[in-house]
Amino acid sequence: MDIARLSGIIPPMVTPFREDGSIDEQAHRRDVRYMIDRAKVHGLAVCGSTGEGHTLTTEETRRIAGWTVDEVRGEVPVIAGIIANSTQGVIERARAVADLGVAALQVTPPHYVFRPDDEAMVRHFGEIADKTGVPVIIYNVIPWSYLLPPLLVRILTDVEGVIGVKQSASDMKALADLLLLIEEAGIEERVRIMSAVDALLYPSFQIGSHGAIAAILTAAPDVCVQLWNAVQTGHHEPALKIHKGLLRLWNAIDAPNLPANTRTAMRLTGREGGIPRPPMPASSAEQQSKIRAAVEAMAPVAFA
Repeated sequence: MDIARLSGIIPPMVTPFREDGSIDEQAHRRDVRYMIDRAKVHGLAVCGSTGEGHTLTTEETRRIAGWTVDEVRGEVPVIAGIIANSTQGVIERARAVADLGVAALQVTPPHYVFRPDDEAMVRHFGEIADKTGVPVIIYNVIPWSYLLPPLLVRILTDVEGVIGVKQSASDMKALADLLLLIEEAGIEERVRIMSAVDALLYPSFQIGSHGAIAAILTAAPDVCVQLWNAVQTGHHEPALKIHKGLLRLWNAIDAPNLPANTRTAMRLTGREGGIPRPPMPASSAEQQSKIRAAVEAMAPVAFA
C-alpha cells in the first residue's frame, strides 16, 4: 500500500440503520458515491465511532466494509474501524475484513475500565498487526485509556505494521507533540498522523497533520475538502473563514449523540444517514435548530 494515499479528508461514515435495526445497504452506497463524486474526498473510514462501530457485530462490520470497498472501485482508500476490548477480539474482527481490500484498520485501545500498562499496549498492537497483515492506525480517543505521545511514537517506531495515529480527545497539544516526535525519530515519511480534533482542523493542517478522520468531515465533507485545499495551496485568509463556519457547525453537533447530530447535518444537505442504533437518542428539537442555523450559515468561500 502506498501510505501517501492515506492523507487529506477521510470522512468516518455513519451507519444507516433502519427502524428495525437492519442496515440500509443502498443508502450507504449512495453516500459513498456522494463523498467521492460530489465532495471529492480523499478516502473513507467505516465502522468507527461516527459509524457506531461499538454496536456492530463482526458480520455487520464485514458487510459494511465490503459494500464500501466495492462502491469505491479503487478510487480512494478505505479504512475499517475496529472497536473491541481484547487482542483476540480485535484480531477476530480484523481478519473478517482482511480479504476485502481495506487499506488499514483503525483500532481503539482496550478501554473497558481496566487500562493495560504501556508494555501490554505495545504487545497488543504488535500482535494485531502481526496476525492480521493489515496496516494499523491507532485511534487515540479513550480518555481513561489514553496513549501519550512518547508511547505512540515508540509503537510507531518499534512495531512493524502500525503505520499511524488518529489523534482525538480534543488534544491539540498531543497532535503537535506527535508531529514533532515523529520528525525527531526520523519516521515521518513512513507514518500518518491524522487529526480528529474536529474544532481545530485548520491549525491541525497548518502544523503538518497528514489529514483528518473526524465526524465534522462527514457532516460537511465538501467544506472540509475546501479547507484542506485552501491550506495546501497557502490560501490562509479563506481557510480562516471556512474554519469559522466549521467551528460553528461543530459547536452545534458536539454532544454525546454526535452520530445522530451528524445525520441531522447530512439530512439538511440532502443526504440520508438513517437513524442511530438504540439506546442513542436522535437529535433533539433544540439540537436540530442549532444544526440548521450552522448549516445555513456556511457559504462557499472562493479562492484562486
